[in-house]
Amino acid sequence: MLYKLYEIIEGRKKDPKPGSYTKSLFDAGTQRASQKVGEEAIEVIIAAADQGKGRIIEEASDLIYHLFVLLVLEGISLDELESELEQRHAK
Repeated sequence: MLYKLYEIIEGRKKDPKPGSYTKSLFDAGTQRASQKVGEEAIEVIIAAADQGKGRIIEEASDLIYHLFVLLVLEGISLDELESELEQRHAK
């Protein structure tokens, strides 16, 4: 599902849907997308402190979505992330 989500976001960049939230993030650019990643990361931390597993899952899902938007904006593929993680694991 993670690759599918990434591909959907890539598709929205190539073929934007007027009025969509994803399009608004692309239009706002990297700085706004980065800000959203930070906001969602904080929400994951808050959820982990005392809001339970379900809330953590919801916020982590939001974080992943916003991170993927940022990655697409920056032209970074999931394959590149996977390669980096493989290199780190090999050390």
